[in-house]
Amino acid sequence: MGLKQQAADPAADPKKRRRVGFSNIDAGVEAKDCIKIFLVSRKDEVGASDSFCIDPVDLNSFFEEDGKIYGYQGLKITVWINSISFHSYADITFQSTSDGGKGITDLKSALQTIFAETLVETKDDFLQTFSTERHYIRSMVSNGEILQHKASIGHSSNSGRAEDSDLEVIRMVMGNMAAGHLYSRLIPLVLLLVDGSNPIDIDDPRWEIYLLVQKKAVGEEDFHYILLGFTAVYRFYHYPDSSRLRISQILVLPPYQHKGYGHNLLEVLYSVAISEDVHDLTVEEPLDYFQHVRTCVDTPRLLGFDPIQPAVNSVVSHLKETRLSKKSHTSRLLPPLTAVEEVQKGLKINKKHFLHCWEVLIYLGLEPIEKYMENYTTFISDRIKSDIIGKDSETSGKRVIEVPSDYDQGMSFVMFRSQDGEATTVEMDESQTNQEEQLQKLVNERLEEIKLVARKLSPRQT
Repeated sequence: MGLKQQAADPAADPKKRRRVGFSNIDAGVEAKDCIKIFLVSRKDEVGASDSFCIDPVDLNSFFEEDGKIYGYQGLKITVWINSISFHSYADITFQSTSDGGKGITDLKSALQTIFAETLVETKDDFLQTFSTERHYIRSMVSNGEILQHKASIGHSSNSGRAEDSDLEVIRMVMGNMAAGHLYSRLIPLVLLLVDGSNPIDIDDPRWEIYLLVQKKAVGEEDFHYILLGFTAVYRFYHYPDSSRLRISQILVLPPYQHKGYGHNLLEVLYSVAISEDVHDLTVEEPLDYFQHVRTCVDTPRLLGFDPIQPAVNSVVSHLKETRLSKKSHTSRLLPPLTAVEEVQKGLKINKKHFLHCWEVLIYLGLEPIEKYMENYTTFISDRIKSDIIGKDSETSGKRVIEVPSDYDQGMSFVMFRSQDGEATTVEMDESQTNQEEQLQKLVNERLEEIKLVARKLSPRQT
Protein backbone atom coordinates (compact mmCIF):
# COMPACT_ATOMS: atom_id res chain seq x y z
CA MET A 1 0.00 0.00 0.00
CA GLY A 2 1.60 3.25 -1.13
CA LEU A 3 1.10 6.48 0.80
CA LYS A 4 2.46 9.72 -0.60
CA GLN A 5 2.17 13.32 0.51
CA GLN A 6 2.31 15.85 -2.26
CA ALA A 7 4.38 19.00 -1.67
CA ALA A 8 2.33 21.99 -0.56
CA ASP A 9 2.40 25.16 -2.67
CA PRO A 10 4.57 27.73 -0.76
CA ALA A 11 2.38 30.69 -1.60
CA ALA A 12 2.41 32.37 1.81
CA ASP A 13 3.79 35.94 1.83
CA PRO A 14 6.01 36.47 4.94
CA LYS A 15 5.55 40.26 4.72
CA LYS A 16 1.84 39.95 5.37
CA ARG A 17 0.79 40.19 8.98
CA ARG A 18 -0.76 37.02 10.32
CA ARG A 19 -4.22 37.41 11.69
CA VAL A 20 -5.78 35.40 14.44
CA GLY A 21 -8.85 33.47 13.30
CA PHE A 22 -10.86 30.35 13.79
CA SER A 23 -10.25 27.44 11.45
CA ASN A 24 -13.24 25.80 9.90
CA ILE A 25 -14.30 22.45 11.30
CA ASP A 26 -13.25 19.67 8.94
CA ALA A 27 -16.33 18.62 6.96
CA GLY A 28 -14.60 15.48 5.75
CA VAL A 29 -14.91 13.79 2.39
CA GLU A 30 -17.14 10.86 1.58
CA ALA A 31 -15.24 7.67 0.84
CA LYS A 32 -17.07 7.14 -2.44
CA ASP A 33 -15.87 10.52 -3.68
CA CYS A 34 -12.15 9.92 -3.22
CA ILE A 35 -11.74 6.16 -3.79
CA LYS A 36 -11.66 4.36 -7.13
CA ILE A 37 -11.31 0.58 -7.37
CA PHE A 38 -10.17 -1.23 -10.51
CA LEU A 39 -10.34 -4.92 -11.35
CA VAL A 40 -7.34 -5.89 -13.49
CA SER A 41 -6.06 -9.16 -14.95
CA ARG A 42 -2.68 -8.08 -16.40
CA LYS A 43 0.25 -5.91 -15.35
CA ASP A 44 -0.30 -3.43 -18.15
CA GLU A 45 -3.82 -2.72 -16.92
CA VAL A 46 -2.53 -1.30 -13.63
CA GLY A 47 -2.73 2.48 -14.05
CA ALA A 48 -4.15 2.27 -17.58
CA SER A 49 -6.94 4.75 -18.37
CA ASP A 50 -9.22 2.02 -19.72
CA SER A 51 -8.92 -0.34 -16.74
CA PHE A 52 -12.20 -1.80 -15.49
CA CYS A 53 -13.56 0.36 -12.66
CA ILE A 54 -16.01 -1.34 -10.31
CA ASP A 55 -18.93 0.34 -8.56
CA PRO A 56 -19.15 -0.75 -4.88
CA VAL A 57 -22.58 -0.84 -3.28
CA ASP A 58 -21.56 1.28 -0.26
CA LEU A 59 -17.96 2.36 0.33
CA ASN A 60 -19.00 4.86 2.99
CA SER A 61 -20.01 2.11 5.42
CA PHE A 62 -16.33 1.21 5.99
CA PHE A 63 -15.31 4.70 7.14
CA GLU A 64 -16.29 6.31 10.45
CA GLU A 65 -19.92 6.42 11.55
CA ASP A 66 -20.97 8.92 8.91
CA GLY A 67 -19.03 7.36 6.03
CA LYS A 68 -16.50 10.18 5.79
CA ILE A 69 -12.72 10.45 5.85
CA TYR A 70 -11.26 13.28 7.96
CA GLY A 71 -7.98 15.15 8.18
CA TYR A 72 -6.80 15.07 4.54
CA GLN A 73 -6.64 17.71 1.84
CA GLY A 74 -6.59 16.64 -1.81
CA LEU A 75 -7.01 12.97 -0.92
CA LYS A 76 -7.07 10.39 -3.71
CA ILE A 77 -7.09 6.62 -3.17
CA THR A 78 -6.73 4.21 -6.08
CA VAL A 79 -7.11 0.50 -5.45
CA TRP A 80 -6.31 -2.28 -7.90
CA ILE A 81 -7.56 -5.85 -7.45
CA ASN A 82 -5.83 -8.68 -9.30
CA SER A 83 -8.67 -10.78 -10.76
CA ILE A 84 -6.29 -13.75 -11.12
CA SER A 85 -5.05 -14.05 -7.53
CA PHE A 86 -7.34 -11.48 -5.83
CA HIS A 87 -4.48 -9.60 -4.20
CA SER A 88 -5.00 -5.85 -3.91
CA TYR A 89 -2.86 -2.73 -3.75
CA ALA A 90 -3.85 0.79 -2.64
CA ASP A 91 -2.10 3.94 -3.85
CA ILE A 92 -2.85 6.88 -1.52
CA THR A 93 -1.93 10.47 -2.32
CA PHE A 94 -2.84 13.73 -0.56
CA GLN A 95 -1.60 17.31 -0.31
CA SER A 96 -1.51 17.65 3.48
CA THR A 97 -3.04 16.47 6.74
CA SER A 98 -4.43 18.41 9.68
CA ASP A 99 -6.73 17.73 12.58
CA GLY A 100 -9.77 19.88 11.88
CA GLY A 101 -11.60 18.82 15.02
CA LYS A 102 -12.48 15.25 14.08
CA GLY A 103 -9.06 13.68 14.02
CA ILE A 104 -7.20 12.09 11.11
CA THR A 105 -8.67 8.90 9.70
CA ASP A 106 -6.37 5.88 9.84
CA LEU A 107 -6.58 4.95 6.16
CA LYS A 108 -4.48 1.79 6.42
CA SER A 109 -6.69 0.36 9.14
CA ALA A 110 -9.87 1.30 7.28
CA LEU A 111 -8.70 -0.31 4.04
CA GLN A 112 -7.66 -3.45 5.87
CA THR A 113 -11.22 -3.88 7.15
CA ILE A 114 -12.15 -4.39 3.50
CA PHE A 115 -9.12 -6.06 1.95
CA ALA A 116 -7.54 -7.77 4.99
CA GLU A 117 -4.60 -10.03 4.10
CA THR A 118 -5.10 -9.54 0.35
CA LEU A 119 -3.65 -6.01 0.68
CA VAL A 120 -0.07 -5.92 -0.65
CA GLU A 121 2.35 -3.33 0.78
CA THR A 122 4.24 -2.28 -2.37
CA LYS A 123 3.29 -1.86 -5.99
CA ASP A 124 6.22 -4.02 -7.14
CA ASP A 125 5.03 -6.91 -4.97
CA PHE A 126 1.53 -6.48 -6.37
CA LEU A 127 2.75 -6.55 -9.98
CA GLN A 128 4.65 -9.77 -9.31
CA THR A 129 1.43 -11.55 -8.32
CA PHE A 130 0.32 -11.59 -11.95
CA SER A 131 3.10 -14.06 -12.75
CA THR A 132 3.76 -15.84 -9.45
CA GLU A 133 0.05 -16.50 -8.79
CA ARG A 134 -1.28 -17.02 -12.29
CA HIS A 135 -2.25 -20.62 -11.47
CA TYR A 136 -3.84 -19.71 -8.14
CA ILE A 137 -7.44 -20.60 -9.08
CA ARG A 138 -6.31 -23.76 -10.84
CA SER A 139 -4.43 -25.00 -7.77
CA MET A 140 -7.23 -24.11 -5.35
CA VAL A 141 -10.00 -25.92 -7.27
CA SER A 142 -7.94 -28.99 -8.16
CA ASN A 143 -9.57 -30.97 -5.36
CA GLY A 144 -13.08 -29.65 -6.03
CA GLU A 145 -15.94 -31.54 -7.67
CA ILE A 146 -16.67 -30.65 -11.29
CA LEU A 147 -20.45 -30.42 -11.66
CA GLN A 148 -20.70 -29.06 -15.17
CA HIS A 149 -18.36 -29.00 -18.12
CA LYS A 150 -19.42 -27.45 -21.40
CA ALA A 151 -18.10 -25.37 -24.26
CA SER A 152 -17.91 -21.67 -23.57
CA ILE A 153 -20.44 -19.46 -25.29
CA GLY A 154 -17.67 -16.93 -25.81
CA HIS A 155 -19.19 -14.27 -23.56
CA SER A 156 -16.14 -13.41 -21.53
CA SER A 157 -14.69 -10.03 -22.38
CA ASN A 158 -11.19 -11.50 -22.13
CA SER A 159 -11.88 -14.78 -23.87
CA GLY A 160 -10.01 -15.86 -26.93
CA ARG A 161 -11.42 -18.26 -29.47
CA ALA A 162 -14.47 -20.14 -28.21
CA GLU A 163 -12.86 -23.49 -29.04
CA ASP A 164 -9.95 -22.67 -26.71
CA SER A 165 -12.22 -22.02 -23.73
CA ASP A 166 -14.50 -24.13 -21.57
CA LEU A 167 -16.82 -23.33 -18.70
CA GLU A 168 -16.81 -25.44 -15.56
CA VAL A 169 -18.80 -25.22 -12.36
CA ILE A 170 -16.83 -26.62 -9.44
CA ARG A 171 -18.19 -27.32 -5.97
CA MET A 172 -16.00 -26.95 -2.87
CA VAL A 173 -17.13 -27.66 0.69
CA MET A 174 -16.06 -25.36 3.50
CA GLY A 175 -13.92 -26.88 6.20
CA ASN A 176 -11.47 -27.75 3.45
CA MET A 177 -8.30 -25.65 3.68
CA ALA A 178 -8.23 -24.76 -0.03
CA ALA A 179 -11.90 -23.73 -0.05
CA GLY A 180 -11.43 -21.53 3.00
CA HIS A 181 -8.28 -19.92 1.60
CA LEU A 182 -9.95 -19.13 -1.72
CA TYR A 183 -13.09 -17.69 -0.14
CA SER A 184 -10.95 -15.54 2.19
CA ARG A 185 -9.47 -13.86 -0.88
CA LEU A 186 -12.95 -13.33 -2.33
CA ILE A 187 -14.32 -11.65 0.81
CA PRO A 188 -13.33 -8.10 -0.32
CA LEU A 189 -15.40 -8.52 -3.49
CA VAL A 190 -18.30 -9.88 -1.44
CA LEU A 191 -18.17 -6.87 0.90
CA LEU A 192 -17.84 -4.38 -1.94
CA LEU A 193 -20.32 -5.81 -4.45
CA VAL A 194 -22.94 -7.89 -2.61
CA ASP A 195 -25.38 -5.60 -0.82
CA GLY A 196 -25.80 -6.30 2.90
CA SER A 197 -23.48 -9.30 2.90
CA ASN A 198 -21.29 -10.74 5.64
CA PRO A 199 -18.52 -13.33 5.25
CA ILE A 200 -19.59 -16.94 5.70
CA ASP A 201 -18.03 -19.28 8.29
CA ILE A 202 -15.22 -21.04 6.42
CA ASP A 203 -14.99 -23.70 9.15
CA ASP A 204 -18.62 -24.82 8.80
CA PRO A 205 -18.89 -27.79 6.37
CA ARG A 206 -22.57 -26.99 5.77
CA TRP A 207 -21.40 -24.11 3.62
CA GLU A 208 -20.64 -24.93 -0.02
CA ILE A 209 -19.14 -22.65 -2.64
CA TYR A 210 -19.89 -23.13 -6.34
CA LEU A 211 -17.31 -21.57 -8.66
CA LEU A 212 -17.96 -20.74 -12.31
CA VAL A 213 -14.58 -20.80 -14.03
CA GLN A 214 -13.34 -20.52 -17.57
CA LYS A 215 -10.59 -22.87 -18.57
CA LYS A 216 -8.38 -20.95 -20.95
CA ALA A 217 -5.60 -22.45 -23.04
CA VAL A 218 -2.13 -20.89 -22.79
CA GLY A 219 0.03 -22.13 -25.62
CA GLU A 220 -0.33 -25.70 -26.80
CA GLU A 221 -0.02 -27.58 -23.52
CA ASP A 222 -0.67 -25.21 -20.62
CA PHE A 223 -3.91 -23.63 -19.35
CA HIS A 224 -5.17 -21.53 -16.48
CA TYR A 225 -8.52 -20.80 -14.89
CA ILE A 226 -10.37 -17.47 -14.84
CA LEU A 227 -13.00 -17.05 -12.13
CA LEU A 228 -16.19 -15.62 -13.64
CA GLY A 229 -18.45 -15.85 -10.62
CA PHE A 230 -19.42 -17.86 -7.58
CA THR A 231 -22.23 -18.54 -5.14
CA ALA A 232 -22.19 -19.53 -1.47
CA VAL A 233 -24.91 -22.00 -0.47
CA TYR A 234 -25.90 -23.26 2.97
CA ARG A 235 -27.25 -26.79 3.46
CA PHE A 236 -29.99 -26.87 6.12
CA TYR A 237 -31.41 -30.01 7.68
CA HIS A 238 -35.01 -30.74 6.69
CA TYR A 239 -37.06 -33.17 8.72
CA PRO A 240 -37.01 -36.13 8.62
CA ASP A 241 -34.18 -37.16 6.28
CA SER A 242 -33.62 -34.42 3.73
CA SER A 243 -31.97 -31.02 3.40
CA ARG A 244 -32.67 -27.59 1.95
CA LEU A 245 -30.25 -25.49 -0.07
CA ARG A 246 -30.25 -21.73 0.52
CA ILE A 247 -28.33 -19.30 -1.67
CA SER A 248 -26.73 -16.76 0.63
CA GLN A 249 -24.37 -14.94 -1.77
CA ILE A 250 -24.13 -14.97 -5.52
CA LEU A 251 -21.76 -12.79 -7.52
CA VAL A 252 -20.71 -12.67 -11.14
CA LEU A 253 -17.57 -10.53 -11.39
CA PRO A 254 -18.38 -7.13 -12.93
CA PRO A 255 -16.54 -7.64 -16.28
CA TYR A 256 -18.68 -10.73 -16.95
CA GLN A 257 -22.08 -9.54 -15.80
CA HIS A 258 -25.19 -9.45 -18.03
CA LYS A 259 -23.81 -12.27 -20.17
CA GLY A 260 -25.78 -15.25 -18.88
CA TYR A 261 -23.33 -16.55 -16.28
CA GLY A 262 -25.65 -15.99 -13.30
CA HIS A 263 -28.31 -17.92 -15.21
CA ASN A 264 -25.75 -20.70 -15.68
CA LEU A 265 -24.97 -20.89 -11.96
CA LEU A 266 -28.66 -21.12 -11.07
CA GLU A 267 -29.23 -23.93 -13.54
CA VAL A 268 -26.39 -25.92 -11.97
CA LEU A 269 -27.77 -25.39 -8.47
CA TYR A 270 -31.17 -26.69 -9.56
CA SER A 271 -29.48 -29.71 -11.12
CA VAL A 272 -27.77 -30.38 -7.78
CA ALA A 273 -31.04 -29.95 -5.88
CA ILE A 274 -32.85 -32.40 -8.16
CA SER A 275 -30.09 -35.01 -8.39
CA GLU A 276 -29.62 -35.02 -4.61
CA ASP A 277 -33.39 -34.82 -4.00
CA VAL A 278 -33.19 -31.96 -1.51
CA HIS A 279 -36.46 -30.46 -0.30
CA ASP A 280 -36.10 -27.19 -2.21
CA LEU A 281 -33.75 -24.37 -3.23
CA THR A 282 -34.33 -21.00 -1.60
CA VAL A 283 -32.65 -17.59 -1.63
CA GLU A 284 -31.77 -15.42 1.35
CA GLU A 285 -33.21 -11.93 0.80
CA PRO A 286 -32.94 -11.78 -3.02
CA LEU A 287 -32.30 -8.37 -4.55
CA ASP A 288 -34.63 -7.19 -7.32
CA TYR A 289 -32.28 -7.95 -10.21
CA PHE A 290 -31.45 -11.42 -8.94
CA GLN A 291 -35.15 -12.08 -8.41
CA HIS A 292 -35.67 -11.16 -12.06
CA VAL A 293 -32.93 -13.56 -13.19
CA ARG A 294 -34.36 -16.28 -10.98
CA THR A 295 -37.84 -15.79 -12.44
CA CYS A 296 -36.41 -15.94 -15.98
CA VAL A 297 -34.78 -19.27 -15.10
CA ASP A 298 -37.77 -20.84 -13.35
CA THR A 299 -40.65 -19.74 -15.58
CA PRO A 300 -39.51 -21.79 -18.62
CA ARG A 301 -39.03 -24.79 -16.31
CA LEU A 302 -42.61 -24.36 -15.09
CA LEU A 303 -43.95 -23.92 -18.62
CA GLY A 304 -42.60 -27.36 -19.46
CA PHE A 305 -43.78 -29.00 -16.23
CA ASP A 306 -46.85 -31.07 -17.14
CA PRO A 307 -48.33 -31.62 -13.64
CA ILE A 308 -49.30 -27.94 -13.28
CA GLN A 309 -50.62 -27.28 -16.79
CA PRO A 310 -54.28 -28.11 -15.96
CA ALA A 311 -54.20 -25.62 -13.08
CA VAL A 312 -52.67 -22.90 -15.29
CA ASN A 313 -55.20 -23.55 -18.07
CA SER A 314 -58.08 -23.40 -15.59
CA VAL A 315 -57.11 -19.94 -14.32
CA VAL A 316 -56.42 -18.64 -17.83
CA SER A 317 -59.86 -19.84 -18.98
CA HIS A 318 -61.52 -18.21 -15.98
CA LEU A 319 -59.86 -14.85 -16.67
CA LYS A 320 -60.86 -15.04 -20.33
CA GLU A 321 -64.48 -15.94 -19.63
CA THR A 322 -65.31 -14.04 -16.43
CA ARG A 323 -65.18 -10.35 -15.72
CA LEU A 324 -63.59 -9.86 -12.32
CA SER A 325 -65.24 -7.41 -9.95
CA LYS A 326 -64.11 -5.85 -6.74
CA LYS A 327 -66.03 -8.51 -4.83
CA SER A 328 -64.54 -11.43 -6.74
CA HIS A 329 -62.72 -14.01 -4.68
CA THR A 330 -59.27 -14.53 -6.15
CA SER A 331 -58.35 -17.50 -3.97
CA ARG A 332 -59.46 -19.86 -6.75
CA LEU A 333 -57.05 -18.10 -9.11
CA LEU A 334 -54.10 -19.30 -7.06
CA PRO A 335 -52.49 -22.69 -7.73
CA PRO A 336 -53.98 -25.61 -5.80
CA LEU A 337 -51.95 -27.11 -2.97
CA THR A 338 -51.30 -30.22 -5.06
CA ALA A 339 -49.62 -28.08 -7.74
CA VAL A 340 -47.45 -26.34 -5.13
CA GLU A 341 -46.35 -29.70 -3.77
CA GLU A 342 -45.63 -31.10 -7.26
CA VAL A 343 -43.46 -28.09 -8.11
CA GLN A 344 -41.55 -28.33 -4.86
CA LYS A 345 -41.04 -32.05 -5.29
CA GLY A 346 -40.20 -32.11 -8.99
CA LEU A 347 -38.50 -28.75 -9.66
CA LYS A 348 -37.31 -27.86 -6.13
CA ILE A 349 -38.94 -24.42 -6.37
CA ASN A 350 -40.29 -23.27 -3.01
CA LYS A 351 -43.88 -22.11 -2.60
CA LYS A 352 -43.18 -18.38 -2.29
CA HIS A 353 -41.21 -18.22 -5.50
CA PHE A 354 -43.65 -20.49 -7.34
CA LEU A 355 -46.44 -18.01 -6.55
CA HIS A 356 -44.17 -15.26 -7.92
CA CYS A 357 -43.72 -17.17 -11.18
CA TRP A 358 -47.39 -18.21 -11.25
CA GLU A 359 -48.42 -14.67 -12.15
CA VAL A 360 -46.03 -14.72 -15.12
CA LEU A 361 -47.43 -18.07 -16.28
CA ILE A 362 -50.97 -16.66 -16.26
CA TYR A 363 -49.83 -13.54 -18.14
CA LEU A 364 -48.18 -15.64 -20.84
CA GLY A 365 -51.34 -17.74 -21.19
CA LEU A 366 -53.61 -14.74 -21.76
CA GLU A 367 -53.11 -14.18 -25.45
CA PRO A 368 -53.78 -11.62 -26.79
CA ILE A 369 -52.96 -10.02 -23.46
CA GLU A 370 -54.41 -6.63 -24.50
CA LYS A 371 -57.89 -8.16 -24.57
CA TYR A 372 -57.69 -9.45 -21.01
CA MET A 373 -55.42 -6.85 -19.39
CA GLU A 374 -58.17 -5.30 -17.25
CA ASN A 375 -59.02 -8.65 -15.69
CA TYR A 376 -55.36 -9.51 -15.21
CA THR A 377 -54.67 -6.16 -13.53
CA THR A 378 -57.55 -6.81 -11.12
CA PHE A 379 -56.06 -10.24 -10.38
CA ILE A 380 -52.67 -8.68 -9.52
CA SER A 381 -54.23 -5.84 -7.56
CA ASP A 382 -56.30 -8.21 -5.41
CA ARG A 383 -53.26 -10.34 -4.64
CA ILE A 384 -51.14 -7.36 -3.58
CA LYS A 385 -53.97 -5.91 -1.52
CA SER A 386 -54.41 -9.28 0.16
CA ASP A 387 -50.70 -9.48 1.00
CA ILE A 388 -50.56 -5.98 2.48
CA ILE A 389 -53.97 -5.41 4.05
CA GLY A 390 -55.48 -8.87 4.48
CA LYS A 391 -57.49 -11.37 2.54
CA ASP A 392 -60.31 -8.86 2.24
CA SER A 393 -61.12 -5.35 3.37
CA GLU A 394 -62.90 -6.62 6.47
CA THR A 395 -59.67 -8.37 7.60
CA SER A 396 -61.44 -11.77 7.65
CA GLY A 397 -62.74 -11.42 11.18
CA LYS A 398 -59.40 -10.43 12.70
CA ARG A 399 -59.74 -8.24 15.78
CA VAL A 400 -57.25 -6.34 17.92
CA ILE A 401 -58.06 -5.58 21.56
CA GLU A 402 -56.01 -3.74 24.13
CA VAL A 403 -55.04 -5.49 27.37
CA PRO A 404 -53.92 -3.95 30.67
CA SER A 405 -50.17 -3.82 31.21
CA ASP A 406 -47.68 -2.22 33.56
CA TYR A 407 -45.02 -2.19 30.81
CA ASP A 408 -46.21 -0.14 27.85
CA GLN A 409 -49.91 0.34 27.26
CA GLY A 410 -49.34 1.33 23.66
CA MET A 411 -47.58 -1.95 22.89
CA SER A 412 -49.94 -4.29 24.78
CA PHE A 413 -52.58 -5.94 22.62
CA VAL A 414 -53.92 -9.30 21.49
CA MET A 415 -54.91 -10.25 17.94
CA PHE A 416 -57.39 -13.07 17.36
CA ARG A 417 -59.72 -14.34 14.64
CA SER A 418 -63.40 -14.40 15.51
CA GLN A 419 -65.00 -17.82 15.53
CA ASP A 420 -67.90 -16.67 13.38
CA GLY A 421 -65.75 -14.63 11.06
CA GLU A 422 -67.50 -11.46 12.13
CA ALA A 423 -66.41 -8.27 10.50
CA THR A 424 -65.04 -5.41 12.54
CA THR A 425 -64.19 -1.89 11.59
CA VAL A 426 -60.45 -1.26 11.35
CA GLU A 427 -59.27 2.28 11.99
CA MET A 428 -56.67 3.27 9.46
CA ASP A 429 -53.80 5.45 10.58
CA GLU A 430 -54.15 9.02 9.33
CA SER A 431 -50.75 8.73 7.62
CA GLN A 432 -52.23 6.11 5.26
CA THR A 433 -54.75 8.39 3.56
CA ASN A 434 -52.93 7.87 0.25
CA GLN A 435 -53.17 4.09 0.60
CA GLU A 436 -54.93 3.63 -2.75
CA GLU A 437 -52.22 5.58 -4.54
CA GLN A 438 -49.52 3.49 -2.88
CA LEU A 439 -51.38 0.31 -3.78
CA GLN A 440 -51.68 1.37 -7.41
CA LYS A 441 -47.97 2.16 -7.52
CA LEU A 442 -47.16 -1.36 -6.28
CA VAL A 443 -49.51 -2.85 -8.86
CA ASN A 444 -47.88 -0.87 -11.68
CA GLU A 445 -44.40 -1.88 -10.55
CA ARG A 446 -45.38 -5.54 -10.37
CA LEU A 447 -46.96 -5.40 -13.84
CA GLU A 448 -43.76 -3.93 -15.26
CA GLU A 449 -41.72 -6.73 -13.67
CA ILE A 450 -44.02 -9.34 -15.21
CA LYS A 451 -43.95 -7.70 -18.64
CA LEU A 452 -40.14 -7.55 -18.57
CA VAL A 453 -39.90 -11.30 -17.91
CA ALA A 454 -42.56 -12.02 -20.54
CA ARG A 455 -40.70 -10.01 -23.19
CA LYS A 456 -37.56 -12.03 -22.57
CA LEU A 457 -39.36 -15.35 -22.73
CA SER A 458 -41.84 -14.54 -25.51
CA PRO A 459 -40.95 -11.76 -27.98
CA ARG A 460 -44.61 -11.47 -28.98
CA GLN A 461 -45.52 -10.23 -25.48
CA THR A 462 -45.47 -6.46 -24.90
